[in-house]
Amino acid sequence: MTGGLLVVGDVVTDVVARHGPTLLHGTDTAARIRTRAGGAGANVACWAVRSGCHDVRLVARVGADSADWHRDRLRRAGVRDLLAVDDEAPTGTVVALVDPSAERTFLTDSGAVLRLSPEDWSPAMLDGIAHLHLSGYLLFATTSRATALLALREAGRRNIPVSIDPASAGFLAELGVDRFLALTEGADLLLPNADEARLLTGLPEPADAAAKLSLLVRQVVVTLGEGGALLATAGMVTARVPAGAVPAAVDSTGAGDAFTGGFLAARLAGADDASAMAAGCRAGAEAVTTVGGRPPLPGHRL
Repeated sequence: MTGGLLVVGDVVTDVVARHGPTLLHGTDTAARIRTRAGGAGANVACWAVRSGCHDVRLVARVGADSADWHRDRLRRAGVRDLLAVDDEAPTGTVVALVDPSAERTFLTDSGAVLRLSPEDWSPAMLDGIAHLHLSGYLLFATTSRATALLALREAGRRNIPVSIDPASAGFLAELGVDRFLALTEGADLLLPNADEARLLTGLPEPADAAAKLSLLVRQVVVTLGEGGALLATAGMVTARVPAGAVPAAVDSTGAGDAFTGGFLAARLAGADDASAMAAGCRAGAEAVTTVGGRPPLPGHRL
């Protein structure tokens, strides 16, 4: 498949706090704290480049307070930014509390993310694009949702495949499952994690959830963390891959985004389903060894 990858999504500033086994209420807890460029959509774009896709573009909205900093990090990662700059709202910020098992809990201030507006979008952004990926975060607010749906409809008009990442089980529950599934009509690929797949179907087993979702969306890939990933098509699980050997994990913040970037890069290079999932798992395994949601930049200390 020839052509590039366009990600319409989010850029945020991640504040990652790696702490001990107990958070002490009302007093100090020692932690190792780092500031990183993040955002699910931006992370996917960076991991796609890392995984071999050479034409990756990102549409997102950032605050004027840190636009230059974020542009620099996207450029250094090899992503072509199509960022809109917001003079009123700051760039979104996520505080990631990471425990000793590398599991993370997010505190999210969306800032400019959900202000991505139809005026920030142009159909010409799809010129030369072979795949559109939408971050599900955009579906959780009126303005950004309208923009994401414009991109989805234009991609459909051009017969460009579209993937969607549900992004957040917490925000998904607030939006409502039925509404989310209605909004994703027209997508070709859904990429939930196991918790999101369970929430979207009410089924406890990820394989059953994937099979059910694949009756609504052409293909569904469910990521299972240390369990690897599985793919369902037309109501049946058709491929499974193990996670493989994973070095000591330090931060799981960007593992799902890394999987998506690796998977989509492999797909664009012509890989079959199992090979693309294996590529995604390799990217996810690399992601958990670094702090933050993106591959490390040259010369950037962890």
